[in-house]
Amino acid sequence: MVALNEATGKPGMSPISVLLNLLWIIFGGLWMAAGWMSAALIMAITIIGMPWTRAAFNIGLYTLLPFGQRAVSRAEYGQHDLGTGPLGVLGNILWLILAGWWLALGHLITAIMLAITIVGIPFAWAHVKLAGLAPWPIGKMIVPA
Repeated sequence: MVALNEATGKPGMSPISVLLNLLWIIFGGLWMAAGWMSAALIMAITIIGMPWTRAAFNIGLYTLLPFGQRAVSRAEYGQHDLGTGPLGVLGNILWLILAGWWLALGHLITAIMLAITIVGIPFAWAHVKLAGLAPWPIGKMIVPA
């Protein structure tokens, strides 16, 4: 169930999602979001990396607050553009080589460390999902869960 913002009537985060996101930031989410933002910044500085900047920034924001949201393909929402076609596949392959593998590795290492404790298992699972997203961020959008 998605909570609605009383002022706007638009979807917002439920109190449980807010609590989980706060705990997420404390227990490892902040440093991985910083990794995504660093990748976005590095891509923005280089002319060659400009096509990946937006995707890395969007996934970085998602990595900062993953609970109550999910990543889906833009094609699922009828948005067919360069990122959802063959150029998006090529872009994702290049992203994997340039930055995706180390972001995925960071998420997996963090997930392993969190999975050691029972309390950390939900956060570990979120890191595993983000590790699956890390190699292929182009053509994705973040929507309320």
